[in-house]
Amino acid sequence: MNIFDIYITYVSWGDSGKKRPVLILEQQKTFVSVFNITAQFKNKSEAIRAKYFKINDWKQAGLAKQSYVDTNTIRELPTAIFDGKTEIGMLTENDVNRFIEFLSKL
Repeated sequence: MNIFDIYITYVSWGDSGKKRPVLILEQQKTFVSVFNITAQFKNKSEAIRAKYFKINDWKQAGLAKQSYVDTNTIRELPTAIFDGKTEIGMLTENDVNRFIEFLSKL
């Protein structure tokens, strides 16, 4: 597991959750820091959209449709939920460079 890899995993919040793609930020012994990836953009508020990074090379990243990295919340997921899973893709070098620049402006 490497930074900027994309995995599909179950993400919960409160009493619910769903399987979704996540972008790996950091792996520790007991947890993995991730950003959610979403295809929902159009109906979000301007304030929320301002913190959504558009993945230009979404097909090369292994995603099924135009997607965005939601940088509003860093999630810490138990490392164990990634056991036996393989990444579906990773950000391209172009998107990594754009993403780093995007984060520096937040």
